[in-house]
Amino acid sequence: MVRVTNAVAAHKARKRLLKRAKGFVGDRKNHIRLSADAVLSALAFSYRHRKLKKRDFRKLWIIRIGVGAKINGLSYSKLIDGLKKSGCGLNRKMLSDMAIRDPSSFAAVAGSAKQALA
Repeated sequence: MVRVTNAVAAHKARKRLLKRAKGFVGDRKNHIRLSADAVLSALAFSYRHRKLKKRDFRKLWIIRIGVGAKINGLSYSKLIDGLKKSGCGLNRKMLSDMAIRDPSSFAAVAGSAKQALA
């Protein structure tokens, strides 16, 4: 009977694991057992943070829009309410970009929101 080992596949799996752990600090980059734990944690965090990134960007956009609204004499909630009533289809990302890069057009949008509220 011929002795069969799993050496090639096991070596390939370990190599793949260590490749994913490249750049980790200390023993986490070159010891199989520690690398396995570190890579699993990193994958879990990367999944979770992809979801959190969307939340973080929305927060940032809302802060920027709020500052732009204050400059134009409105609160954030009044601005959004006015935009909905005026039928403006701009999303928060675009509004935030306008508030930062093109304040004059943002002022025009805020003006239309004020008119819709009045």
